[in-house]
Amino acid sequence: MSQPYPSWQPWQGSGAPSMLASHADRERAVDVLRAGYGEGRMEQDEFERRVGRAYAARTVGELTLLVADLPQGPLPHPASVVPVPPTFMPVPRPRTNGKAVAAGVCGLLCVPTMGLTGLPAVVLGHVARAEIRSRGELGDGLALTGLVLGWLSTAGWALVLVLLTVVSVVAS
Repeated sequence: MSQPYPSWQPWQGSGAPSMLASHADRERAVDVLRAGYGEGRMEQDEFERRVGRAYAARTVGELTLLVADLPQGPLPHPASVVPVPPTFMPVPRPRTNGKAVAAGVCGLLCVPTMGLTGLPAVVLGHVARAEIRSRGELGDGLALTGLVLGWLSTAGWALVLVLLTVVSVVAS
């Protein structure tokens, strides 16, 4: 039968073994144990004992002993520099273009302002779409909304001016 826990001592970092373990430290140790179990490196009863011991661990040293014989076990880094695997890093999301947001807002404000924000919506929409394409940002839908509503209000005002001009010419 395999030995439930390794007999060697954990790596000696700058006071790391005596440092109190956090919930994140325990979860990382359990993740290493799960990977080892999934690869067939330990039996189920041993895995269950180690997981129970990991959740009961008070110090980083105890956790290190639990995973020392596994491939992703203790790293020779000081405790203050705990590397996070790229798998667990947050995926960077592209920013939403600010001009696209402004174009969308100006486009939506065309109705309450009777079209006064139509031209700014069109200008901001075109500039925002160019920036979005070149920078890979988000917000194309907002820019397009500002463009459509801006052009509709501009076309509405152009129609009103043409009709007023026709009426004034016919009336005189």
